[in-house]
Amino acid sequence: MVEVSLGELAARFGLRLRGDPDLTVNRVASLAQASPGTLSFLVNSGHNSRYKKQLGATRATAVVLAPIDETSCPVAALIDSNPYLAFAHIAGALHPAVLPARGVHPTAVIATTARIASTASVGAFAVIEDDVEIADRVLIGPGCLLQHGSRIAADTRLMAKVTLYPKVTIGNRCIIHAGVVLGADGFGFVADRGAWVKIPQVGSVKIGDDVEIGANTTVDRGAMDDTVIEDGVKLDNQIQVGHNTAIGAHTAVAGCVGISGSTIIGKRCMIGGGVGIAGQLTIADDVMITGYSLVTKSIRQPGSYSSGMPAVATPVWRRIVAHLRRLPE
Repeated sequence: MVEVSLGELAARFGLRLRGDPDLTVNRVASLAQASPGTLSFLVNSGHNSRYKKQLGATRATAVVLAPIDETSCPVAALIDSNPYLAFAHIAGALHPAVLPARGVHPTAVIATTARIASTASVGAFAVIEDDVEIADRVLIGPGCLLQHGSRIAADTRLMAKVTLYPKVTIGNRCIIHAGVVLGADGFGFVADRGAWVKIPQVGSVKIGDDVEIGANTTVDRGAMDDTVIEDGVKLDNQIQVGHNTAIGAHTAVAGCVGISGSTIIGKRCMIGGGVGIAGQLTIADDVMITGYSLVTKSIRQPGSYSSGMPAVATPVWRRIVAHLRRLPE
């Protein structure tokens, strides 16, 4: 457990401290569940938010918050204009990742032509095929499969049962969560007299630096060119990325999104949960798509786009549908 004084946290992360600099914290917690020794945070409180009410009763040693909420805080405060970002930095310092010892587990199966840095860690029952390259301080979790020609750059972590198909490349400092499959065949078929003929998928997948991919997400290999995930992209759990898709740097995609093949998504986009994106579209930089929207045409200008209708009471929904059916009349 890491224990740090408030004075040290303020100095390290450039925060203004109101309170005793010698007070220490060793973990983070929500405002409602906090106890002495914990650090909590408040963001976008609003005058009537339940979090604002929790702030007044919190038992945290200190709270990270914005200047507007400083006078409402009954305990020590670390103050910043972007308290959520400040809290993220502090939480990382208080709860550092614990990495296993370097070396290869005796049950792992390693091809003789694989190149594994001496500082890497390979877990139990991992399988690493020919010509795989694993750089310094890489973590390969238990049960992972790395097929021939895969490349993993330094400080990247693959959690349990990640599968890399042939020639997948992953950049530095990435986190690939359990069950992720990178480089499976894209959904490519051509009709022939009522039957389907498979189109060979001969590209692969290229992942940039500082990418995080959530559990059970799949990224298909390209049919000819590679599927590309650029630097800093964050993908949530259970996302489908179709073949030959390109996702621009620092875009974030929430869970259960389906992205059809050959879609080009720009930089710094935010895509809400459950969104469906049709294939062969282009989405500009700095686009936000709200949850459950269906995108069927390219989006050429930055901005916020929506198409999903929020749930309403069933009788209201039935009346809305009845009116829609009568529109032609």
